[in-house]
Amino acid sequence: MSLQVPHRTKPGGNPSTKAVILVGGPSRGTRFRPLSLDVPKPLFEVAGHPIIWHCFRAVTKVPSIKEVFLVGYYDESIFQPFIKEMASAYPHIQVRYLREYQALGTAGGLYHFRDAILKGRPDRFFVLNADVCCSFPLGEMLRLFEEKNAEAVILGTRVGNDAASNFGCIVSDAHSKRVLHYVEKPESHISNLINCGVYLFSTECIFPSIKSAIKRRTDRPRLVSYPSSEALDSYYPTFSADDDDDDSGEKNEVIRLEQDILSDLADSRQFFVLETKDFWRQIKTAGSAVPANALYLISAMQNQSEELAKPSANILQPVFIHPSAQVDPTAKLGPNVSIGPRAIIGAGVRVKESIVLEDAEIRHDACVLYSIIGWSSKVGAWARVEGTPTPVREHSTSVVKNGVKVQSITILGKECAVADEVRVQNCVCLPFKELKRDVANEIIM
Repeated sequence: MSLQVPHRTKPGGNPSTKAVILVGGPSRGTRFRPLSLDVPKPLFEVAGHPIIWHCFRAVTKVPSIKEVFLVGYYDESIFQPFIKEMASAYPHIQVRYLREYQALGTAGGLYHFRDAILKGRPDRFFVLNADVCCSFPLGEMLRLFEEKNAEAVILGTRVGNDAASNFGCIVSDAHSKRVLHYVEKPESHISNLINCGVYLFSTECIFPSIKSAIKRRTDRPRLVSYPSSEALDSYYPTFSADDDDDDSGEKNEVIRLEQDILSDLADSRQFFVLETKDFWRQIKTAGSAVPANALYLISAMQNQSEELAKPSANILQPVFIHPSAQVDPTAKLGPNVSIGPRAIIGAGVRVKESIVLEDAEIRHDACVLYSIIGWSSKVGAWARVEGTPTPVREHSTSVVKNGVKVQSITILGKECAVADEVRVQNCVCLPFKELKRDVANEIIM
């Protein structure tokens, strides 16, 4: 493949912009089990829409974007229904899925498909990680990019000092916003300004940078980029800690923006950071879907979205109820609740800070708090399914119970059943299980 890099747009020109959404593949997202056993993480619904939809909707608000690529190594058929739906909703935007032949890393995938991205000679393009929950201030990033005549802009946010080392850390000049230094998951504290996983790159800057990283890798093949632990939350012993970054011995071909590219870009004078004060979090574990659901619902409420249920004595905003769901008028829902298609919520039910997926049923007088109720699962009458409250902006969804770290969000996988009057607390339940007794702080297999 030839590398054709366009010239930067001269002042007064009409720059063109594209967008790439990185969706990963089936060997990633294993910490999203048991939910990812039945649906790929990017297509899991939070606040009534697939995770990737929130990224895509943000991209459509940038007027200069006419083409969007989804890059990953899932089978093409998985995203076809979503692409078809987006093409219908946004006919002015061309959407394509580009499938990697194997996991190539966040930069390797961009480089592999550089001819498709560079077709039409765009001046710059956004890169969004699909498993990020935020307000995606792409317009502000674009303004900073143009104002500074930048080669790259990264979205950053502030976190507590104790959490910062779990992310890529940015040292920047407070006045100019220039990135001075970038370290991925540093061993010691260098900054609490972290990488949000949203970028804007000049096409003439990023591809030569990736090419240089590939050349360094080829010249020094022993200096491989090892998988990071991404240890925001502890892994369950059931799920391999290495699954999330399993590159199957092909590490020499994996090039990551975070580990291999950004620190070199910081040596350039044209790398800048836009610090967002708005909400942000990763959606890594299955439990993190609940705080992400809350953040998106709160944002929808602030923007007066018509999709949300109207407030009433029994609807504490924000609440999303799919039009096909059946909710008894005596049920009390909210705040921060999403009810999926064809779900049935019985009389006297209480649901708070939870996601109820399609075809699930919660029978009368049951209580569901800080939980995810899986597809076609059933919660019996007077049953109680609950997790432990954690701050919505906290970057961990695990808590310590009896000296053991457990998931703070209770998750029922597909077609689980909780018997009448049974209490389930801080549990992860794999699909097709029936719970006939009280259970707490367990993984039910």
